[in-house]
Amino acid sequence: MKPVRYVIWLLFIVTGLLCASEKSLVAFAQDTMANDFRKAQVHEVEETLSHYPDIMFLSSDAEGRISLMINQIEHFIAQKVDVLIVGTNDASAIVPVVEKAYSSGIKVVILDRGVDTDGYTTFINSDNRKIGTLAAAFIAKELNQEGKVLLFEGLENIDVTEQRTQGFLEEIRKYEKIQVITRRGNYLRRDAIIEMEKLISEGIRLDAIFSESDSMLSGVRAVLRRHGIDPDSLIMVGCDYTSEAKEAIMQGTQSASVLFPLGGKKAAEVAVTLLKGEGVPKHIQIPVKLVTKENVKEVSPIF
Repeated sequence: MKPVRYVIWLLFIVTGLLCASEKSLVAFAQDTMANDFRKAQVHEVEETLSHYPDIMFLSSDAEGRISLMINQIEHFIAQKVDVLIVGTNDASAIVPVVEKAYSSGIKVVILDRGVDTDGYTTFINSDNRKIGTLAAAFIAKELNQEGKVLLFEGLENIDVTEQRTQGFLEEIRKYEKIQVITRRGNYLRRDAIIEMEKLISEGIRLDAIFSESDSMLSGVRAVLRRHGIDPDSLIMVGCDYTSEAKEAIMQGTQSASVLFPLGGKKAAEVAVTLLKGEGVPKHIQIPVKLVTKENVKEVSPIF
């Protein structure tokens, strides 16, 4: 005779499958949940879809590994999800499985980071080149067009990083007396801490920093304080506009942040529209905004 717990577990699984068969399935294949922004994206989608009892939400965490993400998407395809939201860390490696999902009839929503194919339903993002431009213009003005600036880049091989960097460098190069050095922090606080420690140990003096995420800038502040350097002695601009960034701007330990909407709510709304059988644009862009001490109290952080 099987244990009671086993029977209950089996009944739970069967009941769940029956319930799932009556609902539409929306899945989110996310790059990593170790990144606060990526984690908040998933939660925003989940919260938005929770208001629709006829939709079941599924998500996966690829832990920053593209091979794992591909396997997870294959699993979602096998489950015959109705809508697949994808947040990748590699624009090219993900292409075959994204195209497979799309050609199988699944509505594919690419969120935030682009892919090297048009084999999807819609792409939701913000103007990342403008993010870099806004940051560079602000820093140049605050430095009176002269000084040394650190550009803290995010992950390689994704359009978000490339476009933010391009926008920043195109604008900052207008100012001949501004020197730029670059380091890579992969959008992670811990990686930014490691790189910032190296810079300080090398005796490199900085006047300003543009970090392509507020998470990395949080790491920078921690290192500066550890070495007795006041964060407000530098012009520091981040991106995303988190609650921590808002507090830092209000305290004067961060100069600005570019509001970069999560896009989770929009992705969920698009999923609902698609499930109704309605069409959506191939490209949906969400506006960005520079947040400084002048407007920090009026702008809500993304999380």
